[in-house]
Amino acid sequence: MTLDVEKLKSAAPPSTLPFRIRKIGHVVLRATDLERSVRFYTQVLGFKVSDVYSENMAPGGMVFMRCNSDHHGIALVGGASAPSAQRELHHLAFEVATLDEVFRARKLLREHGVSIVFEGRRRAGVQIAVEFLDPDGHNLEIYWGLDQVGADGSVRPEEEWRWAHTLEEALAHPPPGQIPVLHDRSLLEPGR
Repeated sequence: MTLDVEKLKSAAPPSTLPFRIRKIGHVVLRATDLERSVRFYTQVLGFKVSDVYSENMAPGGMVFMRCNSDHHGIALVGGASAPSAQRELHHLAFEVATLDEVFRARKLLREHGVSIVFEGRRRAGVQIAVEFLDPDGHNLEIYWGLDQVGADGSVRPEEEWRWAHTLEEALAHPPPGQIPVLHDRSLLEPGR
């Protein structure tokens, strides 16, 4: 089957839709070891626990965690029989306010022995990111600088995308209009 790119780009919601989704609310992931996963999300990613369901409320238990004033952005359900096969969920991304935070995240992930699967800049959206695996193999991303779509709906043209395979390369070769500023230069890795 050949993908009809233009047809996909032209897909739009009906003007009669009686509601408008404002944001992605939360994601619920299964975990093989709930305590291990909660440690990862709190100690490595900085989430705070809001509530916990015991096993009599949800088989395997359930932990609700937040990164802002929403009650939860992530919830973990225990009792998964095996790590994620990544068949349905490709990845889950978390935005940070500064580029320094992306570099600090990479450093902390490495210090914790977390498997980093990509760092740098993908193409569409041109955000600078580090992608990594949680203890159950879910692919996660911490990013800064995602393009914003204006009121006219236009997006950055493909010829302005700037693929980069390291954070240092992404910093050195920004796309037009993106101004990546790293305040703490000690976060740069030598030789990259």
